[in-house]
Amino acid sequence: MSIRRPEANSIRWVCFCLALSLFAVADALAAQSGPSPYRLVDDWAQLPGGREMGAVGKVTVDPDGRHIWAVIRCDAPGDQFGWECLDSDLDPIIKFAPDGRVVESFGSGLFIWPHGIDVDGNGNVWVTDAVGTARIPAGDTRGHQVIKFSPTGEVLLRLGTPGREGGGRTGFTSPADVAVADNGDVFIADGHNNVGNNRVVKFTNDGRYIMEWGKTGYAPSEFRALHAIDIDANGRVFVGDRSNNRIQIFDQAGTHLTTWTQFGRPSGIAFDRNGRILVADSESDDVQNPGWEMGIRIGDAQTGWVSEFIVYQWGDPRSTAGNGAEFVAVDVDGNLYGGEPSPRRLQKYMRVR
Repeated sequence: MSIRRPEANSIRWVCFCLALSLFAVADALAAQSGPSPYRLVDDWAQLPGGREMGAVGKVTVDPDGRHIWAVIRCDAPGDQFGWECLDSDLDPIIKFAPDGRVVESFGSGLFIWPHGIDVDGNGNVWVTDAVGTARIPAGDTRGHQVIKFSPTGEVLLRLGTPGREGGGRTGFTSPADVAVADNGDVFIADGHNNVGNNRVVKFTNDGRYIMEWGKTGYAPSEFRALHAIDIDANGRVFVGDRSNNRIQIFDQAGTHLTTWTQFGRPSGIAFDRNGRILVADSESDDVQNPGWEMGIRIGDAQTGWVSEFIVYQWGDPRSTAGNGAEFVAVDVDGNLYGGEPSPRRLQKYMRVR
């Protein structure tokens, strides 16, 4: 009887995993060259009263599957990027009807740089303020927070220490995004920057600390700029580890399951109701992720195979400023919505085939 050496099996397994990764990346690159099955809908978002569109942060879909929530960072000039709502009295949290009309807005005066947003199963809206400490005026109690609102804008809960960066159970440092699980547990992507907390923090829906995982680095369960977080239909937590050019996938107890690199440099993550993952890549360029194009990649949430790609045709591959959709959402009919910060646009892409 022959006995297989354990190290031989390990080598075969590593080779198998490497082959799968290479096939996935090849599939992603092939999808970049195919025709897009989506058509851009011109001038979809209609802000009231002549308000100009500001930099757009995260977009997400309402539990009804048709209304769209978006972070619109007031209307400050471009040279105020990173703190657009500092002196504004405009509402940065906006709900759009399917036809692009605004049907709800709130949050005026509560944020300096609203960034991430999610809506839980009860319609409550969770928003992060990812402003950096250097852009918080002395004595200002905004920033480094996550605020929970009712569907009509009543403040229900605040997480974090107002206006002060921190860690542990009570502090955040520029929290980039938030995702709420089906059972109401809340996952905060705490760390918009390469150097910072770089962790995922888990709370109950009423704000009780449960656990956390992660630190700054390159290994599994380590991050550099957690820019996006979302949860798929199977309850897995997907983290956009943007400066490491990868998505890391965990269970809800923080166990690392796998890592995907075939979706480019992930800025935003969403899932549709047909088991597909959508990833917005607004920063792939000749410097930060050579060989990849900016746009929205769409694939199978189970296998990770990329099948479709919406290229951002106006991107500059020499730029590191970020262009195109930084965040993405999808409605019940399969239409996509891209939040574009630098171009200051909220785009709708209608599926045509």
